[in-house]
Amino acid sequence: MRVDERLFRDTVGRFASGIVIVTGVHDGTPRGMTCQSFASLSTEPPQVLFCLARSSASWRGIRDSGRFSINVLADDQQWLSDRFARTGADKFDNVAWQPGENGAPLFEGCLAHIECDLRTVYDGGDHDIAVGSVRSVRSAVGSSPLLYFRGSYAGVR
Repeated sequence: MRVDERLFRDTVGRFASGIVIVTGVHDGTPRGMTCQSFASLSTEPPQVLFCLARSSASWRGIRDSGRFSINVLADDQQWLSDRFARTGADKFDNVAWQPGENGAPLFEGCLAHIECDLRTVYDGGDHDIAVGSVRSVRSAVGSSPLLYFRGSYAGVR
């Protein structure tokens, strides 16, 4: 049975998800992209997973470097999500960040940062499923998450 692509997208879009930006450095250049397919995988050992389009040049650079950071976005960072969802532009221009312990960019104002080593990449159709071993975590207090629901940004009420 063939599932209609538009109907599939509309259906899975009814699952609200947080928004993260996956960052890394490859050949001295910071890389990053917006991702809504992110989850905690294991607490022992601590691992996370995310899924990104195999066609993404930013993802290929991060994958090749073997290290990345997850920046969990706050509800006032929609502009950052939009910027890192684009291709081609200098996404890091005028964006406040600092290198984490693994060198990957950590953005100011995020709810959390998770620094990882890339452990495994699985085939996920037109996406890669990346598993990372967590090396460092930090979290902030007092903010609400940026959410994505039915093709639009949303917040927590």
